[in-house]
Amino acid sequence: MEQGVSEEEIERVTARIEAMGFRAHAIPGSLRTAIGVTGNKVPLDPSEFEILPGVKMAIPVTQPYKLVSREVKHDDTQIEVAGRRIGAGRFAVIAGPCAVESLQQTLAVAHAVKASGAHFLRGGAFKPRTSPYSFQGLELEGLKILARAREETGLPVVTEALDTETLDMVAEYADVIQIGARNMQNFQLLKKAGRCRRPVLLKRGMSATLDELLMSAEYIASEGNYQIFLCERGVRTFSTHTRNTLDLSAVPAVKQQSHLPIIVDPSHGTGKRDKVAPLARAAVAVGADGIMIEVHDNPDRALSDGPQALLPDQFDRLMKEVRAIADLVGMGL
Repeated sequence: MEQGVSEEEIERVTARIEAMGFRAHAIPGSLRTAIGVTGNKVPLDPSEFEILPGVKMAIPVTQPYKLVSREVKHDDTQIEVAGRRIGAGRFAVIAGPCAVESLQQTLAVAHAVKASGAHFLRGGAFKPRTSPYSFQGLELEGLKILARAREETGLPVVTEALDTETLDMVAEYADVIQIGARNMQNFQLLKKAGRCRRPVLLKRGMSATLDELLMSAEYIASEGNYQIFLCERGVRTFSTHTRNTLDLSAVPAVKQQSHLPIIVDPSHGTGKRDKVAPLARAAVAVGADGIMIEVHDNPDRALSDGPQALLPDQFDRLMKEVRAIADLVGMGL
């Protein structure tokens, strides 16, 4: 659409698209609104839309992912959650324990990461584990603990939904719904997340290509939820020196193809505490829109992923380094 068009002009174009039997997706940007068109089985004639008042141009999208493509929306998407922003030049730090283990543990870590400058609190109430005998999370009690931590610290909560049955419960308590790597192609979960209208953090699957990641994001956007940010968390390779291989090249590659923000999770990407900070610093330098860091006050006794969790004082040092590198690359915290 032209810059500065009225809501009435946007609504008229949307109504025209829907009258043609297609679906219209109005995606606001910093300067102008883009309207994605889906539901067409064959290419459409751009001139049918360019004659409509308020339309600047109509662009056929060549990518299979339509709404998250850079072709649909040229400028970067910025997502705002409870006053915190991520994307389009705003860098966000998400930090907290891998799993919510108790009220005392969660509050201790939440206050520590808040004091160091974190913007969001992460913590798993539902835990997808490789072994059925591992700690599976506190479930509803864990969600209530996260809500209590948000009340005390003011940090918005990011936590994972495992399936369509738990998504409504997570959406009630969380500010951002995380779709984990194991669920990246759980298409029913993705579609339901697209209908719930909470911001969604979508993690890359452990063997997924970038096109597959973006197609999964498209499932969410196709249901009308455009508040999506992506997460590179490492992929499975033959290497044994880390838990996964963190693919930092995914950051500029995604930014070339999509307008969505992308963050990096060096905790799961490496699985080893001594490698988290170096890869977090690299993530800032390569242009990521944020990082997700696991922090625990007693990682040796953690019920989940203790070897990759930073101690609070290590996280505090990392935050100082992140600020310095963010300033150098022109990102604001």
